[in-house]
Amino acid sequence: MTTNKKVLDFIRETQELCQPDNIVWVDGSEEQLEAFRKQAVEENILIKLNQEKLPGCYLHRTTINDVARVEGRTFICSKKKEDSAPINNWMETSEALDMLNGLFKGVMKGRTMYVIPYSMGAVGSKFSKIGIELTDSIYVVLNMAIMTRVGKNVLDALGDGDFIKGLHSYAELSEEKRYICHFPEENLIMSINSNYGGNVLLGKKCFALRIASFLGKNEGWMAEHMLILGIENPKGEVKYVAAAFPSACGKTNLAMLIPPQIYKEKGYKCWCVGDDIAWIRVGEDGRLWAVNPENGFFGVAPGTNMKSNPNALLSTMKNTIFTNVVEDLDNGTVWWEGLDNNPPKNAINWKGEKWDYTKYDKKDKSTCGAHPNSRFTAPTVNCPCLSSEFEAPNGVPLSAIIFGGRRAKTAPLVYESKDWNNGVFVGSIMASETTAAATGAVGVVRRDPMAMRPFIGYNMGDYFNHWIEMGKKVKNQPKIFNVNWFRTDDEGNFMWPGFGDNLRVLDWILDRCEGKVDAKETAIGYVPNVEDINIAGLEDVSKETIEELLSIDKESWLEEVKGIKEFYDSIGERVPAELYNQLQALKEKLEK
Repeated sequence: MTTNKKVLDFIRETQELCQPDNIVWVDGSEEQLEAFRKQAVEENILIKLNQEKLPGCYLHRTTINDVARVEGRTFICSKKKEDSAPINNWMETSEALDMLNGLFKGVMKGRTMYVIPYSMGAVGSKFSKIGIELTDSIYVVLNMAIMTRVGKNVLDALGDGDFIKGLHSYAELSEEKRYICHFPEENLIMSINSNYGGNVLLGKKCFALRIASFLGKNEGWMAEHMLILGIENPKGEVKYVAAAFPSACGKTNLAMLIPPQIYKEKGYKCWCVGDDIAWIRVGEDGRLWAVNPENGFFGVAPGTNMKSNPNALLSTMKNTIFTNVVEDLDNGTVWWEGLDNNPPKNAINWKGEKWDYTKYDKKDKSTCGAHPNSRFTAPTVNCPCLSSEFEAPNGVPLSAIIFGGRRAKTAPLVYESKDWNNGVFVGSIMASETTAAATGAVGVVRRDPMAMRPFIGYNMGDYFNHWIEMGKKVKNQPKIFNVNWFRTDDEGNFMWPGFGDNLRVLDWILDRCEGKVDAKETAIGYVPNVEDINIAGLEDVSKETIEELLSIDKESWLEEVKGIKEFYDSIGERVPAELYNQLQALKEKLEK
């Protein structure tokens, strides 16, 4: 399928190392993919669902020790420790390669090695990058065929060019020998002993963020953990925003936003360009332009329903692979907690055991039918609100960049940074509660700058500096904002309705970008005037509620300053002086 010597050498070297019985090239044709699906069903890797109700849909169960990204087993490997550490787990390049080559030796004996040529971004676009993933997992092949653009046309676009090498084997699925290793200096990813999406679909977080963030630093662009959303006003004008949120902060819901009735009636529409990753470059017009390099959604199933995110649910209704959800034996369909109030009576849980819904206890996750991090892999083209610009080779121009987290008290509903560098500071101090998307404790507040903490392929201080350097290149800078949908009252109830009503806040953000409304300057940035947040039609939100949502508690922010300094100090000397200056200025303003 190719004469590219580098590709052929990579396959030959891997063949010698892993010793597969067969090699199959993935050509991207529907005939071949259908044969793979049939084979996966015969080998009990996939379960075919009711094809009348869920055409083209399948269910997969992982082993019970392999259900999420494992940050503790994820490494950035470089020749010098300080180029990757201290936030990332680090291994020295040659030591890591020796160890991994030992684990990969003969690992594919008796198995087939699949060659997956894939493009991150529209095939042939100058924004796009190409990878080759070699894997012994047919589950990976079928997911990559949804999540990326796969096949012969990718090799044609590659020609004799360079690509990112990816090698994966599920091996024996051993937790102790599980490694997800990235070699940014070598354009290489190696993943072994996992078969969970975030660890093995190497185009996703591994390439599109960890490796791409390093490429972006060297080539003068940015790879960010951001959704891209288009907002169309009643005049038919569309403005685009990119937004970064840690997991469980409503990122997918915002990416597929449905306007509230009062906005719908006026003619507002929202268009999804991407729900997870944005590659951002400076355009010829001096603005930042963003593309979504992916071709599918790898969404969390629990909590997705017709109320919380109808567009996401509708996206899963055909040609989707569900992982670790409940199998409804009577209907041949799937279910998960939060889908509806009708759990199946005759069902198999995510572990493959008979499941009795009457024993389900919301407070006890072990009684769930679906794993809390169960997933759907759905084609982007299924999305009812997919932007017409999704395949645009140069992407879409950004009016605003939005950061957000889950904070009960500290951050107001929305505030605007004072300028680009202050916006970098705002992104760098993001903090939120942890969730089931990464293994470990749930509900602990942790710093997650730009929602990139697990995904930066190099030193975090250098990453902050890259943001500052990018600002110098952008003649027409987007404004930078912070939002917090999760502020609570004294009883712990959310004060803001969230979901579609978040458009009311985005409306203010776009008005600020166009200079249509004033704002109040505070110690942390510009906060809306209460009357400029449109609450028409919101029964439970009064002017007083908005005042409370926009208030800034000096004491909790002074406490925040201490936490930020500790965090910066933990990163070390590569944190730019500019960010320490921003922190000092914040402290002084608060103390006044």
